[in-house]
Amino acid sequence: MDEKLRTKSARRATLLIFLVCGIGLSSWAPMVPFAKLKLGLNDADLGVVLLSLGAGAILMMPFTGLLINKYGSRRIALIAALVIATLLPLLLLASSAIQLAMALFIFGAGIGSIDVAMNAQAVLVQEKHGSHIMSSFHGMFSVGGLLGSIGLGFLIKAGLSPTVAALSISLLLIVITATQFKKLFPKSEEAQADSMTLSLPKGPVVFLGIMCFITFLAEGSLLDWSAVFLQFSRNFDPSLSGLGYASFSVAMAVMRLTGDGIIHRLGSAKVVLYGTLLAGFGFLIAVTLPWAAAALIGFVLVGLGAANVVPVFFTAAGRIPNIPPSIALSGVTILGYSGQLAGPAMIGVLAELTSLSIALGFVGVLLFVVAFAYRHRE
Repeated sequence: MDEKLRTKSARRATLLIFLVCGIGLSSWAPMVPFAKLKLGLNDADLGVVLLSLGAGAILMMPFTGLLINKYGSRRIALIAALVIATLLPLLLLASSAIQLAMALFIFGAGIGSIDVAMNAQAVLVQEKHGSHIMSSFHGMFSVGGLLGSIGLGFLIKAGLSPTVAALSISLLLIVITATQFKKLFPKSEEAQADSMTLSLPKGPVVFLGIMCFITFLAEGSLLDWSAVFLQFSRNFDPSLSGLGYASFSVAMAVMRLTGDGIIHRLGSAKVVLYGTLLAGFGFLIAVTLPWAAAALIGFVLVGLGAANVVPVFFTAAGRIPNIPPSIALSGVTILGYSGQLAGPAMIGVLAELTSLSIALGFVGVLLFVVAFAYRHRE
């Protein structure tokens, strides 16, 4: 096959793997209230249980890099997708907080692995493509966020039980993965290191990692808490509670799918500054105005603002002087995704001590910190 056609095919397959990850992760959002009520968990208990998802992802991410170096990102993406699809319906079958935590840990390990693997493919595809297309991949993840969160709610509204609805989503993920993974670039196409060891990130990697941590914390807060906030603080019907994350995902998807051009026109510094300020105000609008529509508008603003911040950070990580891109990206990814996957547990504890509105508002304040910290760095 012609190299250009192979790259085009691999790009399409990589986009669909990003879609799988987005659907798998976001399908958990409307499931959270069902698990909370079934197990009788308060906000603090739920936050601790949710920590298991983040723990599984964060612990698996550094080892995934080693596995990719040995087996290739294509094979790791396949295995991780199957783990996600298998565990998704099992999350609603847990009969205790401990069982749910264990299932979330394995589910999170799958999320962490597929995330590293699909980004490794995206970097390779972008290199072969010859221009910046990273935002489009993350845009497809956001499309998956829309389809997962609103799709599962739609299936429940149509009469399926939450477990059967989750099983339907799982089958879809398996079909997509099975038909696309062979089109990804094989291990032979990927750069291989002679030896790889685990190491702690340093210097500018830590700075970008902290910036990513806060940005991903904003995303993770909406993933795990938007449905709870809408249902219990804004009186949404349970079948519609996924609209919060869905509205956020729509806005983020639109901005990311057009993000490559936006970054070229405005420059990375302005994208980070304006984006994080807008996202911060979105959080404050959602939690301070008492109307249901205001919450959805606020979540939309978060999606619009935060959409292209992370692609900028990933690009910056790949350009850090004297640090190989693979090492820098690995460190930033681990620190960043710990915010999305572990940070929401902090929100649960803070919500129990104060209120969920205050906890989410605090995330908005942290986004203001990112705006000014990155501007000062520039």
